[in-house]
Amino acid sequence: MATHTPSTSQSIWRAPQLSLRFWPVFLRNLLVWRKLAIPSLVGNIAEPLMWLVAFGYGMGALVGQVTMDTPEGSLKVPYILFLASGSICMSAMNAATFEALYSAFSRMHMQKTWDGIMNAPVGLDDIVLAEMLWAAFKSLFTVTAILGVMLALGISHSPKLLIAWPILFGVGVTFACIALIFNALAKGYDFFTYYFTLFLTPMMFLSGVFFPLEQLPHAVRVVAHWLPLSSAVALVRPMFMDQWPVDAWRHALVLIVFASVSFWIALALTRRRFRL
Repeated sequence: MATHTPSTSQSIWRAPQLSLRFWPVFLRNLLVWRKLAIPSLVGNIAEPLMWLVAFGYGMGALVGQVTMDTPEGSLKVPYILFLASGSICMSAMNAATFEALYSAFSRMHMQKTWDGIMNAPVGLDDIVLAEMLWAAFKSLFTVTAILGVMLALGISHSPKLLIAWPILFGVGVTFACIALIFNALAKGYDFFTYYFTLFLTPMMFLSGVFFPLEQLPHAVRVVAHWLPLSSAVALVRPMFMDQWPVDAWRHALVLIVFASVSFWIALALTRRRFRL
């Protein structure tokens, strides 16, 4: 498939061979995207804002407040605040996933952009790294716009949101790495439906975005606590309430492990694909 293929004597599981040559690839994606920045922004923030309005204000009027367990005891918070603090993590997940699946697949398979880049002195590993960081940047751009709307609506004015901002970038990195695995396996766009239906959608409802994890059955709750989106919500939600997250290092470690392992697997599978 590619014009430059690695030697078949090299293992696809070898250590990542990364360099600063990923940066021109990142800039290339940025320059192309700038032409469609406004439509892209509107498309990325429209859906999460509809979730926020429909469920936050609509269902929030029926639910009222949600009871959360904290180290200081039970805490009642408005449902709109509970939902906003979870949906911002879901938005980071979705934005990074769409970019690392559909857009990256188009550049890799349909447009043959990766083939063209590898005619320059840029390795495949650097391209995969650039695509991951680009997807994470797109997710950060999206959540920044959504955070601006939430601040304008007065949902939260906690100064700790400044710390939540880089955490949301880490959420984008994690889900971009996971999505790149499926990008390497896909034969066409239809393949991504399995990823969304069997992985992302169940996780969206099992990670505490719409209701507390304590409402789940015990066996399901044990699994849900180790999902990457659950850890993201556990880190970000308290900051919306001007509190510090509990077990922050454990949740951060979950995201780091998912990101690191997923990136390695995605890189190996992409190497294998470009050998074909």
